[in-house]
Amino acid sequence: MTAARRIGVVDGHHCTQPGRRCDDASPLLTARPMLRPQLPLNALRAFEAAARHQNFTRAALELCVSQAALSHQIRALEDRLGVSLFTRLPRGVALTDEGARLYPVLNEAFDRIAVSLDRFVGGHFREVLSVGVVGTFATGWLLPRLGDFSARHPDIELRLQTHNNRIDLAGEGLDLAIRFGDGDWQGQISDVVLDAPFAPLCAPALARTLLRSYRSDEWPRWLQAAGAPELDARGPVFDSSLTLASAAAAGAGVALLPLKMFEHDLAQGRLIQPFAQTLDLGRYWLTRLRSRAESDAARRFREWLEAQDEVPTSGRHLPVA
Repeated sequence: MTAARRIGVVDGHHCTQPGRRCDDASPLLTARPMLRPQLPLNALRAFEAAARHQNFTRAALELCVSQAALSHQIRALEDRLGVSLFTRLPRGVALTDEGARLYPVLNEAFDRIAVSLDRFVGGHFREVLSVGVVGTFATGWLLPRLGDFSARHPDIELRLQTHNNRIDLAGEGLDLAIRFGDGDWQGQISDVVLDAPFAPLCAPALARTLLRSYRSDEWPRWLQAAGAPELDARGPVFDSSLTLASAAAAGAGVALLPLKMFEHDLAQGRLIQPFAQTLDLGRYWLTRLRSRAESDAARRFREWLEAQDEVPTSGRHLPVA
């Protein structure tokens, strides 16, 4: 036996420890891409369709093949795997335990392939950008302007998820979030989108009840700014400015609301602003995780927001530790 065979050679590296086999020398191995056997794609497609429909005839129609051809593909896959994937019933089929384990893997894989292929439009790959948006900002400001963004950036597939200002970027798989506040959220970089002064709004009919949000200090702060005597706010509490505005428009009371989000309601006379005094409670911010690099799609969305007329020119960027 040669010295090389006694020691063992693995990808040009030697196993020098006495009694150690070459296949024990994993730390010395050079990383290589995983080798895949030749995948029987037609048979896998046939099985996935049949499992999804629980019927060979409907699966064959979907794949534009005969039922005999589909059955042949599935038989070949079963022979290759050495297991039965279906139990044949008088009417239709049922998955065996082995088939039930294989189906979700293939279903997810084919869905992901289909989604990726669908993103190619006009010879370009559409980048997905997931954005969480506080509902008031979505309906009152963003949605009327989305057509402009789509026209300027047709290669970005924007996915919006509304929230009530409580958001977990990492936990919810979001790239960005638009939220209301002071911009101070730990571990996030915040860029101001819009100033949002608040003012009392109500229906044209006289209202006496003070409707409240989850921010309990709003009415005391506004009354103090207006030089008005303190009042005991005992109206219902809402977790959304949208529902607050609906309640106010229905005559349930007076609500402190961000004026710019309800310009349409004011213009239509659905709501009125009985007092000129406003109150600064915060701004709308675009936020992202500090630990993640800004993607090209996120950068273009931010720059588009910054290009809108209402965006303030000062205090625009606030990195948060």
